[in-house]
Amino acid sequence: MKYRPDKNGTMISQLGYGCMRFTRKGPNVDFEKAEREVMRAIDAGVNYFDTAYLYPGSEACLGRVLQKNHCREKVLIATKLPQYMIRSAKAIEKTFQEELERLQTDYVDYYLMHMFTDPGEWEKLQSFGIEEWIEKHKADGSIRNIGFSFHGDSDTFLKILDLYDWDICQIQYNYLDETSQAAAVRVVRAIKKRL
Repeated sequence: MKYRPDKNGTMISQLGYGCMRFTRKGPNVDFEKAEREVMRAIDAGVNYFDTAYLYPGSEACLGRVLQKNHCREKVLIATKLPQYMIRSAKAIEKTFQEELERLQTDYVDYYLMHMFTDPGEWEKLQSFGIEEWIEKHKADGSIRNIGFSFHGDSDTFLKILDLYDWDICQIQYNYLDETSQAAAVRVVRAIKKRL
């Protein structure tokens, strides 16, 4: 496995594991299959695992796998605040605490604002005191890095990139289509320069 340092020097596997589409068994995640797959990825050197509040059963499954196999310290967990559902400062904290409980951990390595598409979404979170909230949780160690995932055009992405001192961002990049969403080469160059 090849690794790259993040903004703060932590080595992240170049291949990450997306937990959005764990196989389902009826209405639930097929835990046994997910466990085999996650552990195989860890054994192969993958250390970046991406989940989100709204991926059905994903956070709880990942947390259970890591707890059962005593391997939380081997991985870097990225999960996401569903910013489009947040209506108050209290909701930010409540959601985060629920995520920690699901993940069976007391910290998240990468906490992303989920699915930004417009700078106004960050401004709404600012009105709820998100920046102070982030600083508090970074100080107590429950959030190691802060960032955002993005689903929008390149120009909007570049505006959001400049709104805060982000540690990480997650974009959809398609080598065969460098024009849809924030996939332009200029976006990747801006990320590299900034982060």
